Amino acid sequence: MLDALTVAVSVAALALAAWCGFAAFRDQPTKDWHFIGMAVVTFLVLVQLIVGIVQLARGEKAEEGTTIFVAYLLGALCAVPIAGFMSLAERSRWGSTTVAAGAVVLAVLEVRLHDIWTVG
Repeated sequence: MLDALTVAVSVAALALAAWCGFAAFRDQPTKDWHFIGMAVVTFLVLVQLIVGIVQLARGEKAEEGTTIFVAYLLGALCAVPIAGFMSLAERSRWGSTTVAAGAVVLAVLEVRLHDIWTVG
């Protein structure tokens, strides 16, 4: 898997977490700008999913197994959108907190994806 793409997704996710965390600190719900940020992060994860599947199709192998690798890719793709939908249900500072937490979860999933792809 591309290390640069993994780093880009992780940095974007942590930036989104900081941005939404700051909004929660200011007692603000998620705004349209936050959803644009979530869309950018989700797009990066979608690109990562496509790259990962293409690499698997080309014959490359994840060190810890293909099934767990694809499961983590799909989980990473779902983390931020699910948090975004949950923030729509909670139109308070806790909606922003939910998105911040979802973005941190995505960053942790990225570290795990890197570990699954390259063990040792």
